[in-house]
Amino acid sequence: METMIPLEEARRIVIGHVGRTAVEMRPVWGAVGLPLAADAPTDIDLSPFANSAMDGYAVRSADLAGAGGDAPVVLDVVGHEAAGSVFDGEVGPGCTVRIMTGAPLPAGADAVVKYEDVRVLSGDGNEGSRVSFAAPAPAGDNVREAGLEARAGEAVMRAGEVVSPAGAGLLASAGYTEVPVHAAPKVGVLSIGTELVAPGEVPARGQIRDANSSLILASALAAGAEPRFLGIVPDDEGAIRRAVLEAAASCDFLITSGGASAGDYDYVTELVRREGEVLFDRISLRPGKAITFGVVRGVPFLGLSGNPAAAAVGFEMLARPALRSMRGHVELDRPVSRARVAHDVPKGQQRRFYDRARIERGADGELSVHEASSQNSALLGTLQRANCLLVVPEGLKGYAAGDEVDCVRIDLPEGSVL
Repeated sequence: METMIPLEEARRIVIGHVGRTAVEMRPVWGAVGLPLAADAPTDIDLSPFANSAMDGYAVRSADLAGAGGDAPVVLDVVGHEAAGSVFDGEVGPGCTVRIMTGAPLPAGADAVVKYEDVRVLSGDGNEGSRVSFAAPAPAGDNVREAGLEARAGEAVMRAGEVVSPAGAGLLASAGYTEVPVHAAPKVGVLSIGTELVAPGEVPARGQIRDANSSLILASALAAGAEPRFLGIVPDDEGAIRRAVLEAAASCDFLITSGGASAGDYDYVTELVRREGEVLFDRISLRPGKAITFGVVRGVPFLGLSGNPAAAAVGFEMLARPALRSMRGHVELDRPVSRARVAHDVPKGQQRRFYDRARIERGADGELSVHEASSQNSALLGTLQRANCLLVVPEGLKGYAAGDEVDCVRIDLPEGSVL
């Protein structure tokens, strides 16, 4: 009787046998979507000075303490400040300074009254004018204090935190033009099978086009890796060995499709056993039971099924989290939605099923999920149109229409909040 390990154990083994890639520097705007490889402390207070949050007038709150509708306070405008300019004087009793958003709060002032709440009595509202205030202004009103974002030496972002467009701006404000991130892991992709021909060729009888390499290359790219197509290899033990060892010399992670089952020409598992170490070769998973994982010449090796949908699910469950881990991501799990299945889903095996399905929100706001009409592992069209994988745990005989089920959201990034 064959031994199959649980998917969770297989996943733990794969992630446990990869390490972080080397650190490289990226422009802050080019690091969007990537986790930082180190904390990023700011060299100055953010902001570096107290500044106005409004266009208006910088005042001493004490001067306006008694202001009211019947007893407005009149102040003399003694200066003008715009962003980038500095009023060198001090706001004394009975005085105010016209100020623009972002300009530094002048000495002596402790509040800003927005322009719309001030009446100009004489002049144009700038220096030399007289203006009237009809209400008090509490100290700190409309003022952004120095260090409101962070104090000098504090980290504005932590290692592992993913840079967003806003984060790129935050890092720039903290003095960074470049930040350290982990390099994209180099993923070598080999397709194994004498029957395979390149996508641009018309297959003869008994041949099929190689779809898996494009599938896996695209999946690796979407996971943040640097994929490298290393060619189609026939079902020849010597040719497979040469291709695998050559790939192991230049890649951080190696993925093959085909040749990992138990057929007469499936050489992958024994090759890995001879040249390195096999850590597992069967998983309680459908599609994709026959998956080999091991280490060849120090390089993690994942041998996926030759059936396209099985290769896709195997990559999603094992390779994607491992590649994200290599780049320093903390979030490795796709979000899971709970939905009511729209129809009966009969099953009858001990393996865990990950069925291609589509989840939708109805007019009542409830989520429902429809399993694809065919779960044939040779078909990719059903996966192209799927946005989730409907999970049927081991030993369960299926679901009845209306049952709540778990759906792995392959349309949403890791860490998404549902």
